[in-house]
Amino acid sequence: MKILISVDIEGIAGVFHPEQVRPGNPEYERARRLMTAEANAVIEGALAGGASEILVNDSHGGFRNLLPDLLHPAASQILGKPRLLGMMSGVEIGVDGVMMVGYHGRAQSRGVLAHTINGFSFARIWLNDQELGEAGIYGALAGEFGVPVIFGSGDDVFVAENQPLFPHATLVGVKTAQGANSGISLSPQSALTLLKDGAATAIGKLKDAHPFTLQPTIKCKLQTQSPALADLFCQLPMLNRVDGVNLEFEAPSVQYAVRILNSLSAMSFMLR
Repeated sequence: MKILISVDIEGIAGVFHPEQVRPGNPEYERARRLMTAEANAVIEGALAGGASEILVNDSHGGFRNLLPDLLHPAASQILGKPRLLGMMSGVEIGVDGVMMVGYHGRAQSRGVLAHTINGFSFARIWLNDQELGEAGIYGALAGEFGVPVIFGSGDDVFVAENQPLFPHATLVGVKTAQGANSGISLSPQSALTLLKDGAATAIGKLKDAHPFTLQPTIKCKLQTQSPALADLFCQLPMLNRVDGVNLEFEAPSVQYAVRILNSLSAMSFMLR
């Protein structure tokens, strides 16, 4: 049984402030250690549940946050960018289930450090009239490959947002949001125990899991954070402008839509 574990940082226990998720300061170095520890706990739980092969996708920022020398030796690791499938890279090489660790709520939610793909650029994203965050978008991408999301962890907003999308999945809350940069967190030690146990439980339920899928043609609606960003993004001819900040385009697949969104995210650095 082969499992892909996609690891973000904003949903890690003890992580609340933007400084903790941006390289170049001691708080980030501490947070990436917490991130690596949570990944290891999920790896241990997956192995205990019966997984035979583990592939870990570093899915935050520049995709080079996890500490390779501290990662569980049973796992192989995907690092660096760009990648065609972004946070879901690895699903294309054949896996049985996806686990999302340290994920967060979608943009405009009350979750800790909530955003969708690029907080500077994107205010809200809909696929086929369903507003989705990163977990939903990338869960649908996994679904195109016939792979279900079987486990997820983050704050309580993440859990509530994604339980309807992945009703068969084991979702673990490691902190409670009280604001964008505040809340109540489990201790790292307590979080690791819950994550390990939850991952083992998720493996045991894999046979009953179903992929989350969206039917093509995929209609994507995107609300940008400013008219200037909409001006920039509409340089791509496949985008139609609805008003000052709302755009739309059609895609033959979720993968196609994700690749456009990630290209727009990269373009937005021109305005920073």
